[in-house]
Amino acid sequence: MIKEFSIYFLAAFFEILGCYSFWMVFKLQKSSFWLFIGTISLILFAFLLTKVDLEFAGRAYAVYGGVYIISSLAWLFFVEKQSFSKYDITGSLIIFVGISIILLGNQRLLNN
Repeated sequence: MIKEFSIYFLAAFFEILGCYSFWMVFKLQKSSFWLFIGTISLILFAFLLTKVDLEFAGRAYAVYGGVYIISSLAWLFFVEKQSFSKYDITGSLIIFVGISIILLGNQRLLNN
């Protein structure tokens, strides 16, 4: 399961970096070079999601959605230097429990 979560969190990093690169160009008027970084990052994101050990894309994307939310809040804290609220933390814990159930339960089905 650690391998799966590592892939998901790495994919989330690249998706957020990719989207944030576009944000920097179009919202913050940064160099258009960031569009190149953003495009490469989004390609890496999509590639990494194909490496998770789940049989169906929809289920993989469901787990990823939760990881994306948690990763976005980490980005908020580490990159944008904003504090977590108690709602951010509580929601993240609930989401982590949910994605763990989906991932673990379906991996057990694959192994049987």
